[in-house]
Amino acid sequence: MSYAEMNATYYPRVRQMLRLSAMPSDVYQSLPFSHSRRWDSDMRKAGYAPTPVDGIWNWNVVRQELAGTSRPSCTVGLSNFGNSNGAKFDLNQNYLKQAQATGRVGVYPGHEVRRIYRDGTRYLLEVAKRSPDGTLLASWNLTCDMLFLAAGSIGTSELLVRAKALGDLPLLNEHVGRGWGTNGDSAVARVGAFDLGVTTGSACASMIHDTSGGLPVTLENWYAPGVPLSVGLGPSLGMSFDTTNRGSFVYDAATDRARLLWPAAGNNDTVAAMRAVNNRIAQRSLTLPANVPPLLKDVDASFTGHPLGGAVIGKATDAYGRVLNYPQLYVMDGAAIPGNTGAVNPSLTISALAERNIERIIAAGG
Repeated sequence: MSYAEMNATYYPRVRQMLRLSAMPSDVYQSLPFSHSRRWDSDMRKAGYAPTPVDGIWNWNVVRQELAGTSRPSCTVGLSNFGNSNGAKFDLNQNYLKQAQATGRVGVYPGHEVRRIYRDGTRYLLEVAKRSPDGTLLASWNLTCDMLFLAAGSIGTSELLVRAKALGDLPLLNEHVGRGWGTNGDSAVARVGAFDLGVTTGSACASMIHDTSGGLPVTLENWYAPGVPLSVGLGPSLGMSFDTTNRGSFVYDAATDRARLLWPAAGNNDTVAAMRAVNNRIAQRSLTLPANVPPLLKDVDASFTGHPLGGAVIGKATDAYGRVLNYPQLYVMDGAAIPGNTGAVNPSLTISALAERNIERIIAAGG
């Protein structure tokens, strides 16, 4: 797989499917995105040139929010748990919708696959149906000839790690569960970045890159999750190009779950790189790093919104996501990517990789 191949065919295909576009000027100039304009101004004062970010937002729905004809969602800092008014052009409006429209696909929300077996010719799945609060409603077994795993990096990794540990798929190789990373994610914040808005919109307007330090980093203009009001925070989503720090999943019999083993100092390089950039921005924009323990951290790398790895392509699978030693078992999600996508949001690459792999699998008949 090469960047040229991805850039020529699969990135454009996904961009078209997801209708990616930058924030329009009228939305950018609205009050809920006053914080975005302040962020861009602060970046320029620090010597950076913010560039627009293409997102999956339906800007017409965002405009309806601004006009008061749709319930506020994007414009009041909602995003992490979705936007039920359709402001975000999510899977329900593109891939899943098109799949259902074929009449050959069923989508079953609230179902959890707990175990995967193989009886020699087919795959067997133990499935639980749960209510939104997690209550078990029903359970049953399913069988299939071909099994495509797209449960996300953590979900896919856990299914495979459990299957290997319990002897359900004993021929899985030593790379299953390994090569996991956080994409160098961190929440980066400053205080004193006041703007004219009342609420902070959740759509990202722009980003900057910095390659002057130890790790290349990207900062995206962000909102503060859980803080919908504009209170002078200057939040950014940071992503570093960390190719060194990796974790692995192991099976924990006591909990029947996969447990992540992450290096004790695994976030230190990212934190140092982000802090250097954030301090520079704070100094030149007359703001302060949001280091107010225990309420605020200037750089918080204790989470990731972009988990990657655990069934890395070319190691746990072949070059097209076919799981080694198990015919017609495939990894089609972020588990295939080795921990980082070059200090950028990985969603485009995950989708493009899936498009590439499924095209080859269909052409080859498996």
